[in-house]
Amino acid sequence: MKAMILAAGLGNRMRPLTLYKPKPLLEVGGKALIVWHIEKLKNIGVTEIIINSAWLADVLIGALGDGSQFGVNIRWTREDEGLETAGGIINALPLLGTEPFILVNGDVWTTFDFAALLDVKLGENLAHLVFVENPEQHPKGDFTLQNGRAYTFDQEKQGENLTFSGISIIDPKMFEDLEQGKRPLAPLLKQGMLDGKISAEKMSTAWVDVGTPERLTALDLQIRQGVYA
Repeated sequence: MKAMILAAGLGNRMRPLTLYKPKPLLEVGGKALIVWHIEKLKNIGVTEIIINSAWLADVLIGALGDGSQFGVNIRWTREDEGLETAGGIINALPLLGTEPFILVNGDVWTTFDFAALLDVKLGENLAHLVFVENPEQHPKGDFTLQNGRAYTFDQEKQGENLTFSGISIIDPKMFEDLEQGKRPLAPLLKQGMLDGKISAEKMSTAWVDVGTPERLTALDLQIRQGVYA
């Protein structure tokens, strides 16, 4: 199985930290955010990793290279301007191939065991999403989880409203017949839910959306204090 890490964002909410360093290279616990993901993927045997880049791409690519320093093979895509989530994936499809792949947002941190993703069988589904408890900054959540299925709020299911963690298994079929260009992933996921083709689970481990300098500092301190040991 291959994996893709989304790393092309501008990181505007993290400024001034991201003026000269791309957000995925910001460090917590003495290690770049994106390196935590690379090492977790390597540990479960996923060594073919595609990473998209846009903002400060040369800095990001220069730091990670071909992945050999981590024991993986990194292949890169470049975007002249950020293509958003789905646009970045569509641009990378020639490298991703036709089989389902692991998708991870480069700006989250988690103790979730990626090995669980290897056991996911999509079948007729287009995606399998990993949800988390709603964080303080996002109290209403994104979707509803009921009996292992993901639903939009419009579907009014009597389940648990949760937040998408940015970790998933995606079938490239989700992007069939879609043209390249700037395109978010959320509308495609919502359509998949309406079509009954999105499964999901809730993680019970630590997860942080490292979206502000304050959350970055707090997470760094928690890791160094052994809170997540």
